[in-house]
Amino acid sequence: MNAPQTAARAFAQDAQTLSVRELEVVGAEGPLAARLYKAEADGKRDILIVFFHGGGFVDGNLDESDSFLRHLAAASGYPVVLSSSYTLAPVKPFPAAVEDAHAVLNWARKNKAKLGWTGKRLIVAGIEAGANLAAVSALMARDRAGPQLAGQILVMPMLDPGLSTCSMREMPTCTDQAKLVNECAAAYRGYLPHAADRSHPYASPLQSSRLKNLPPALILSTEDDPLRDEAEAYGAKLINAGVRTTVRRLEPTQLVDPNGRNQCACQGHALGEIASFIAALDGNEAPPGSAA
Repeated sequence: MNAPQTAARAFAQDAQTLSVRELEVVGAEGPLAARLYKAEADGKRDILIVFFHGGGFVDGNLDESDSFLRHLAAASGYPVVLSSSYTLAPVKPFPAAVEDAHAVLNWARKNKAKLGWTGKRLIVAGIEAGANLAAVSALMARDRAGPQLAGQILVMPMLDPGLSTCSMREMPTCTDQAKLVNECAAAYRGYLPHAADRSHPYASPLQSSRLKNLPPALILSTEDDPLRDEAEAYGAKLINAGVRTTVRRLEPTQLVDPNGRNQCACQGHALGEIASFIAALDGNEAPPGSAA
């Protein structure tokens, strides 16, 4: 059994020891709903993952990623996970969500005791639109001199408002997948109502020409996901900028819901890949190589 499979099994075996509680964090303009996941054990944890949910910037909530995050936080010795909401585009479009994301990272750094975290390693993560926010908040943390991040985990990220990649353009040949493309287009129209914003690196990190000095990255996509090419293109750009980056294209997973990216991440090998990435950051094994 390989390392990702072993780690994923450990997550599942320890799930019953998990503690979950609701709390409020502070975003750019006020309080935001959040949820804290922590495996029950004595003492504080060295690693905190701040996670942002999907929903195409216009929808979504803490419940969408709940099952995935329960598994992620379940293994003994692994991270505290803080799942945070953010301002959705129908309330206020770009840059409200990314300003929230960066503010939540700063809040987490200042509230270590409340989170049961030692403050040693802070990782930002997200799925789909939340992965965009994770990538952008890593840029913002660099540009604004903090907080210092140990890593970034981008699961099936939305990074290209132009929807210009080959994997995205191929989708209209399939009815179900064409629906996904239309939903992505509608999501970006809601999030980026001003066309000029679509090339801003804080809206589209794939367009950024300044990717040096970012934290190590794990970027996950799947074979059948229309977002896979932009995920891999961003990974390649990070590698070229000298950022230690691991890119994985995972096998397709049979889904009840064609939009079920959280289900895909939970059932596939994403948990194991994340566990290996965290272990490498923690110095427990060799650093992950850059691979596609």
